[in-house]
Amino acid sequence: MKLLPLIFILPALTASVFAADLGKLIFQDDFNRAESKPDAEDIGNGWGTNSKARAQGDKQVALKDGAMHIYISARADHAVSVTHPAEFTNGSVTLRFMLESDTDSLGLDFADPQCKEVHAGHLCAAKVSPKQVQLIDHKTGGMRLDIHDARTEKKPLSDEQKSALVGKTKNVPHATEVGKWHDLQVTIEGDDISVLVDGQAVGDLHSPGIAHPTKRMLRLAVPHNAVVDDVKIYQKN
Repeated sequence: MKLLPLIFILPALTASVFAADLGKLIFQDDFNRAESKPDAEDIGNGWGTNSKARAQGDKQVALKDGAMHIYISARADHAVSVTHPAEFTNGSVTLRFMLESDTDSLGLDFADPQCKEVHAGHLCAAKVSPKQVQLIDHKTGGMRLDIHDARTEKKPLSDEQKSALVGKTKNVPHATEVGKWHDLQVTIEGDDISVLVDGQAVGDLHSPGIAHPTKRMLRLAVPHNAVVDDVKIYQKN
């Protein structure tokens, strides 16, 4: 048997170990397909959006050049939300993304629509913008139902509600170049959510809401524009 030089073996070993560390691959999409209805949203592969409810049915997602292009409609009253089932307690999401301007951002929002303690099932999130990465515990923070409702109704928060918001959001300065593809990994392990951009550890947040036992859905939150490709969802348990 011919032995391969070590230099060719190591990258393969590194890649396999990296994937194993993330857990079991339960979903992947490279968007390398055509839309059957070019004038309507037709993502396929289990993806959904909020365009019908929040953008009067305007198309806000298109498959082009083997990637998913997300762009908000002028008639939308909410950021674009592109959803896919993603059920795990601990796990990771990896993808490639590109922001097209300094006003763009991409959020990975983990939700449990069956959890009625929070608004719209929001549990935790990681948001990447050109200047920072933001990590959020929604469940015990701003999306806790009583806090969200008080804010919506513009009522003053109680001392307990104000205290509950402390430490539930973390902003980490980090430059992400626009107009360029980047690799993103978001991992949830217990009460910790962490982010890597282009293989570099950017930051993490420890907070109790992150440990919610069942994340059932991934929502890609885009308030302006973003391009996404090579989405993979891993489940540890």
